[in-house]
Amino acid sequence: MHFDVFNGDADGIIALVQLRLAQPKESQLITGVKRDISLLKQVRAQEAESATVLDISLEKNSEALQSLLAHGVEVLYVDHHRAGDIPRDDKLKTIINTDANTCTSLLVNELLKGKYVNWAIAAAFGDNMKAAARALAQEVGLPKAQQDLLEALGIYINYNGYGRDLDDLHFHPAELFKLLVKYTDPLELIADSNSVFATLQSAYQQDMAKAESARVLFDGPSCKVVLLADEAWARRVSGVFGNELANASPDKAHAVLTLNADLSYTVSVRAPLNNKQGADNICVQFPTGGGRAAAAGINHLPQEKLEAFIEAVSKYYLA
Repeated sequence: MHFDVFNGDADGIIALVQLRLAQPKESQLITGVKRDISLLKQVRAQEAESATVLDISLEKNSEALQSLLAHGVEVLYVDHHRAGDIPRDDKLKTIINTDANTCTSLLVNELLKGKYVNWAIAAAFGDNMKAAARALAQEVGLPKAQQDLLEALGIYINYNGYGRDLDDLHFHPAELFKLLVKYTDPLELIADSNSVFATLQSAYQQDMAKAESARVLFDGPSCKVVLLADEAWARRVSGVFGNELANASPDKAHAVLTLNADLSYTVSVRAPLNNKQGADNICVQFPTGGGRAAAAGINHLPQEKLEAFIEAVSKYYLA
């Protein structure tokens, strides 16, 4: 049995779309909300012959990976997050690049020699890698109007991945993958009035309109911190709203906090677009924190740690 394990955001889903368009394969799909990254432990080693792992940190899944390799499972691991120590094993193939200007779908695009490049462009836009997305689009001669459509699609798919749990999402990421992989070109999906594009577009616009009233907790020379309510719409926009703030003020870091039921915070951090480093280093200082250099997060930040968190972000980018 083959297992496809992938992050529930645009990058994870679209990386798998590209691979399965190129290499159709019956598989068990394992995914979840964007912040659910400890996914590899769900693979049943006794049943697995092989697994493809996309867009989840190897560092956070090291123990489960070691177990699969010990059972003789062949693993392809493609990612751009913190990796930690990568096991040396003949059964493991890794394509890992933690550069702040790449993402898993771009790595898959290179692997497939650009066969489904429009999907990779949409994913890069969804991961807020606008410069990389535009550069690739210009390289393949994609008109600006089509670039803008792929940007919107990437953002909407990414938006769908955010939530406390699957009930917050409009589409389960596995179901969304199945709907997307029907189209060899995302522009065909966008042109199809019966596709998910219009549904996600409407939902995104409604939720983002509510986010404009976010409470500003801190706004200093190096960072801005805003707070959203403990509501499903707020959890859904936490990541894409952070991207929007980052794009509007590229010299500042941004943190979007969403209040949890236990009065802790879920935190989404964006490094300054003009200094795309350090977000992961800040977040890993706090329990449940992790991510990559340009964008990271903390699943549960206690209220008593809020001041320390804001200080850590502010001081890091003042240096």
